[in-house]
Amino acid sequence: MSNKNKYKTIPYETIVSAVNGDPIALNQIVTHFRGFTRSKCIRIIKDDEGNERQYVDEDMQERIEAKLISSIINKFKPE
Repeated sequence: MSNKNKYKTIPYETIVSAVNGDPIALNQIVTHFRGFTRSKCIRIIKDDEGNERQYVDEDMQERIEAKLISSIINKFKPE
């Protein structure tokens, strides 16, 4: 299976709706990228015994998703 068929793309109509501020379309795009954003928010901490643990920094994830929404609405111009 090639990468071309492996990942679903976001329909053009959804992107245009999101740029125009449609909350449902924005949510679809945020959901589409959620796995990627979560992977960028993984933090490693050490407990008192020196064991390392991973966790998702949810505050950082919310900031990234808010920046994604802001960028879609304010900067992205579909052709």
